Amino acid sequence: MPLFRRRSGDDAPQGQAGRRGLGFGRGKRAAERAAAVGPTAVLDPAYGDDALRLMLGQAAVGDWSSLRPALAAVEDEADLTWILGALADVDGVEEWTAKAVAERPDDTLPLLLSGARHITWAWEARTGARAKHVTEEQWRLFHERLDIAEEQLLEAAEREPARLAPWYFLQISARGASLDPEAATCRFEAALRRAPGHPASHRQRLQQLCAKWGGSHDEMHDFARSSMLAAPEGSQLGELVALAHLERWLDLPDGEDHAYLTSPTVLAELQEAAFRSVLHPGFTQVRGWQGAFNTFAMAFSLADQRKTAHLLFDALDGLVTESPWHYLAGDPVENFRAHRDRCAR
Repeated sequence: MPLFRRRSGDDAPQGQAGRRGLGFGRGKRAAERAAAVGPTAVLDPAYGDDALRLMLGQAAVGDWSSLRPALAAVEDEADLTWILGALADVDGVEEWTAKAVAERPDDTLPLLLSGARHITWAWEARTGARAKHVTEEQWRLFHERLDIAEEQLLEAAEREPARLAPWYFLQISARGASLDPEAATCRFEAALRRAPGHPASHRQRLQQLCAKWGGSHDEMHDFARSSMLAAPEGSQLGELVALAHLERWLDLPDGEDHAYLTSPTVLAELQEAAFRSVLHPGFTQVRGWQGAFNTFAMAFSLADQRKTAHLLFDALDGLVTESPWHYLAGDPVENFRAHRDRCAR
């Protein structure tokens, strides 16, 4: 792929592959000089949700007395799982959740949050370097934190069998701990029994089936397409097709990746997936919907389908999600803005 700059580190956090350049043949400085043609691009961990922003602030200062009732009030399991994932990205959560677990050992909520945080914290210790560049101490911390996460999440699952959250996060820890494929499959199936069609669990399963995690491109693509077709039109699961093509694009050598994304077969599959999901009249903007729009926007931009990409960028109103822009070298916001501005012209 002559127009892309590959960046070392195909073992990035939670299994993300190595990063590349902007992807359309313009350097970063040129992109930064381009005049913005849309609203200010912002990487917002709250996804524009003021209630979540408040919870993230409470997590940052360790205000568990205020955060706990807010979490307890969330009745939808998928919604709670999504919120716990956002809170797990907050630095320092591992410190005060340890105290909350110790003070109320029978309370499952701090156990869930602590388990989720330990997974994110484990990858922070491991870093995104290639395995051969990870130090012995980094490996030790990585596995130590994953072990704690496994213990806490399995305990939470045993206490409250109807919970989705333990099984969602256990899919991620299974990949990090290199558990056997059967164990990973069981965890995915356990999540779906509690929330059929759960988009985030399907995304984790897609990662599990990637070649870089011991699967294959065929398995990954078959899973993405079959999941999309099994879901009703308007489902977010169409995003899996776009994610699978981005994974394949990322794995191809220079000179083949752009040709792959712009091939008639891939373009047809991206269009079909978009019109069955994000561009379908029945698409529901549930919490985190912007992630799917970002995925398709990046895929269509890289595939030189500027008009379709522009529709998606316009709907996002400047809201950037780290994934999938972290696949590109540099800052996700800068990459988002450069691709958006290019597609608007």
